[in-house]
Amino acid sequence: MQAFTIVVNGDKPVSVAAATPISEVVPAVAQDGYPVIGAVVNNMVQPLYAPLLSHARVEPLSVASRYGHLIYRDTLCFLLGKVIHEQFPGINWRVRSSLGPALFCSVEPASGTKWTKKILARIQSSLRDTVNQDLAIVGESYSYEDAVHAFKANSQHDKLNLILHRNPPFVHLTRCGSFYELSKKPLAGRTGVLKIFDLVFLNEGFVLNVPDVNAPERTSELEPHEYLLDVCREHMRWSEISGVTTVGELNRAIIEKRGDDFILTAEALHDKKISQIADQIVGRGKRVRLVLVAGPSSAGKTTFAKRLATHLRVDGLRPVLISTDNYFVGDELNPRDENGNLDYEHIESMDLNRLNSDLRVLMEGCEVNLRSFDFVRKSGFDQASATRLEECGIIVMEGIHCLNPQLTADIAGEEKFLIYVNALTQLSVDANNRISTNDTRIIRRIVRDYQFRNRPAINTLNMWESVMRGERCWIYPYQHLADAIFNSALGYELAVLKPLATALLNQVKPWDRAYIEARRLEEFLYNFSALGADTVPGDSILREYIGGSQLNYG
Repeated sequence: MQAFTIVVNGDKPVSVAAATPISEVVPAVAQDGYPVIGAVVNNMVQPLYAPLLSHARVEPLSVASRYGHLIYRDTLCFLLGKVIHEQFPGINWRVRSSLGPALFCSVEPASGTKWTKKILARIQSSLRDTVNQDLAIVGESYSYEDAVHAFKANSQHDKLNLILHRNPPFVHLTRCGSFYELSKKPLAGRTGVLKIFDLVFLNEGFVLNVPDVNAPERTSELEPHEYLLDVCREHMRWSEISGVTTVGELNRAIIEKRGDDFILTAEALHDKKISQIADQIVGRGKRVRLVLVAGPSSAGKTTFAKRLATHLRVDGLRPVLISTDNYFVGDELNPRDENGNLDYEHIESMDLNRLNSDLRVLMEGCEVNLRSFDFVRKSGFDQASATRLEECGIIVMEGIHCLNPQLTADIAGEEKFLIYVNALTQLSVDANNRISTNDTRIIRRIVRDYQFRNRPAINTLNMWESVMRGERCWIYPYQHLADAIFNSALGYELAVLKPLATALLNQVKPWDRAYIEARRLEEFLYNFSALGADTVPGDSILREYIGGSQLNYG
């Protein structure tokens, strides 16, 4: 039998037989003292039940690592799917969105029953029993026909919808008992490693709380989340309006040539929401002089601000658009992080004094030469022509720090209207697999960076952790201050982005560390049928990333 050389954590190489499970070559406990829950094998995250199929470098993962934490949380979602499917078959549930490390799950109870804390307690008890039984989770290969039969026989229709739009000769499934999952994500090898979790009751479902990656011995402290739940509720209603709630349903709409209708509906819902926010601003009266639009990278802030300005004009206002990017201090004055690297996410990368001065001059009705920034020379300069607010004028300013009171400290609170923009995708892959906001944003960013900056995917992937670290520090702590929230996600966008992003991700090779993320994103995009970019309207937020916008971004 063929043998492979395996190196675990850089230790002495060992020889193992081909197809040896990863679990047999890694320790039970990681160097950080927590149980090993998965492994990075040749820069690809793998479950412990996966076989070794080549010479390999192996790094064990625990819940205290980023990818180990994802395995932990994804496995709990899988087990929730198993418990609810097998023991509470009348309940229609779905993982919706993240609340920090935790996840919001919606629930529609069985017909004629009411969702109660007692039912949730029974689900939690059953989930705890499943964990305590330390059941095996295994990966298995089936013929396509047998996989379809398994999902049909087990009434797992959300999984069946996905497989019906594929035609591989073999299908890889993950199984625990009689519950099956398409092998979309690596899961833990046994249920017994998932000791720490909690289910918190909500009127429309529950929160699955899990350990924080920085404190794995206890569940995380829940962040303020009522405002995010409001967005989730709204988009659950939007999904019902569009008739497309899962990736399988989207694929069916594309194959049946109903994609155009879905796109028009999604875009109309966006336009309606922007109009409602404009009406909110006008409803505050003349005391609001500054509209601040914040959100993380690739959330769609710029296009949202431009479209909001159009609706404000319809309401009789005269908006002036400003980007905080024009107020960067430049590399010489820019703060650095703990590693000595330039920290462009830091609020002091902005010229706060100049920004506040310019805003005050404008709001007092005087002319000012606003700032611009040359991103090639990394230096700022005054615009050639002066700007003045017209009668009924209002400033719309966008940037990642716009919800942070420190950014506009000289402007009174009653003069400001704060808007938070993010891409909270309303689609789910299936009941227990959501679409991550971070995944939507990084796929947008990969496509945009290549389209407009000629930046390869590996560069975007390598800097993304720094971007997310800045967001956790400078954006998310302030999102609850927003007067309005806009969800920039479009239910169809990943079908359009798939062919563009996949071609770029394919350029990241297995010897690059970024291959971990590239492969994960490619596996995720595999779920989608492709949709042509020519179907996207010219003023869509998606055009900010794929190009061809009728809006001016100069």
